[in-house]
Formats: sequence, C-alpha cells, structure tokens
Amino acid sequence: MKTIPVNTTVSAADQEAIMAAVNSIRQKLPFLVDLAPEERQALIKLGDKSHGFAKKAFEIAAQNPGILPASVTVDELRNSEQLYESLAAIKLTIDQLQKQVDDTAMQVGSDAFATARNIYACAKSGFAGASLLTAADELGKRFGRRVRPAASATPTEPPQPPSASPAPAS
Repeated sequence: MKTIPVNTTVSAADQEAIMAAVNSIRQKLPFLVDLAPEERQALIKLGDKSHGFAKKAFEIAAQNPGILPASVTVDELRNSEQLYESLAAIKLTIDQLQKQVDDTAMQVGSDAFATARNIYACAKSGFAGASLLTAADELGKRFGRRVRPAASATPTEPPQPPSASPAPAS
C-alpha cells in the first residue's frame, strides 16, 4: 500500500483547473444523458458478447441494406457503433481515474482518522492532564459510549436472595 506524504495538497488553483477540465469534457460530450435508476434497470445492457452480436448485425445490415426498416440507415448504424466504441474507450479511462481518486481519498481519510484516534487516546490518557479532559469527552462522543457512573462504596439496598421454589413432587 502506498503512503501519501503528509505535505501533499491540491492547491485551489489546481482544483479549479481540474474542475474546468471536467467541465470541458462535459462540453465535448453535450449528448450525455442522465438516467434514473429505474431507466437504467429497464435498458438492455451491451456487454462484450452482446457488443460482438450487434457489430456482426451491423455488418450484415451494411452488406444487405434492403433488410433495414426505412427509418434506419447504414450510416446511422455505423455512427452508433463508432460512438459506442469511442465512449467505451473514454469510459475505461475515466473509470481508472475515478478508482484512483476513490482509493486515494479512502487512504487519506483512513490516515486522518487513525491520527485523530491517536490524538483522542493521548487526550484521554492520564498523562494529558485535566485540561484535556473536556476535549477528550467531546471526541469520545463519536464512539457513542456512555460513561459509567462510579460505583458507590455502600449499596442502597441489600441484594435479595433468590426465592426458593418448592421441589416438584414425584
């Protein structure tokens, strides 16, 4: 696992440039759609096998344009195939980038939380002193544990012995 140097940052200017680059990508792909989950579920998915099937069907249609309905042209089929292949290549590149961004954010978040837990452990230790006790209590709220009240030296009621039940008759 790679470690990320503590002094690594993304400057505001770099973040702005990255956001501008993403917006530029969106402008180059003005036809992108945003499907609702139920719309995605209703669509037929084009995987590797189905893509091969569609490609062969398009080749057959190109060689035999008379089998196509009047509303579909060979050029439209070719454009559709070319667009799919272009988008597949773009998608692969963006998916790889997204995985790297996700993994890096996860690593940085994990490192930050581990450091925060160490700070909490130090703040609640006896060596930190009373001045950090309030801060430690505040940090401790994250874990949702309730502080147990100190046990008193004398119980308020003596414990009751279990009641003896009569033995069953044979």
